[in-house]
Amino acid sequence: MNKVILMGRLTRDPEVRYSQGQNGEQMAIARYSLAVDRRRARNTGDDQQSADFINCVAFGRQGEFAEKYLKKGTKIAVTGRIQTGSYTNKDGQKVYTTDVVIEEQEFAESKGSGEGSTGYTPRESAPSAADAGGFMPIPDGIEGDLPFK
Repeated sequence: MNKVILMGRLTRDPEVRYSQGQNGEQMAIARYSLAVDRRRARNTGDDQQSADFINCVAFGRQGEFAEKYLKKGTKIAVTGRIQTGSYTNKDGQKVYTTDVVIEEQEFAESKGSGEGSTGYTPRESAPSAADAGGFMPIPDGIEGDLPFK
């Protein structure tokens, strides 16, 4: 089984590009990096905070979501799978890559909770879990795309 669950903050705004998908459609590909806190032993007396920086890639609708709503400092929870690969760089050296291919991503804190400590200000159009009694509002114009009524 190849399943990854992470929670962290984006280290930079997502880099989004579009490529030709199946049937000639444009497909969004978003790349971003998550800073994920490491657990540390409780009795070591070491107060150093450490984090892992995990490269993530989101395709299609997940990529479009990242482009529209995510930015540096956003705290999100993601699920996905690990994918490894390699390529030869311009110097002829083989470079190995490891990415988390995003299957699901969601906000991990309400709009106002992260602003004081991180300087993070969400995009104006980003939905908030605090809206609509704790539920994310449904944007106008997507009723036909919903899997339920």
